[in-house]
Amino acid sequence: MRKLATRKSRVAEVALTHCCTRRANGKEHCAVMWPILWTAMRTYAPYVTFPVAFVVGAVGYHLEWFIRGTPNPREEEKSIVELREERKLQEQVGLDSTQVLSLKDKLEFTPKAALNRNRPEKS
Repeated sequence: MRKLATRKSRVAEVALTHCCTRRANGKEHCAVMWPILWTAMRTYAPYVTFPVAFVVGAVGYHLEWFIRGTPNPREEEKSIVELREERKLQEQVGLDSTQVLSLKDKLEFTPKAALNRNRPEKS
């Protein structure tokens, strides 16, 4: 170690020696910055995370937009109700709307268990 003239610098040098390592070429390598860096990152993580996530998200959004290209406008799709109404109208085009079943004929096709329970003449 180097000799230092002042006592204060000697204390600082002793404090730094716990991180110093010797390389193969004989030079000392001190890794003092990593613990300080990790402490700062742990302390300021909430303030660092949002801008980093914002930049990564913006780059990803624009990259995806560039790869996909401009979207083609979709044709207006009809709802299921509208499709059913059109189909029912097409079925009614060739039929005579004055020829319908009477209500009495329609009652014969209803389930007997539910509607004929209180009608003794039909059961």
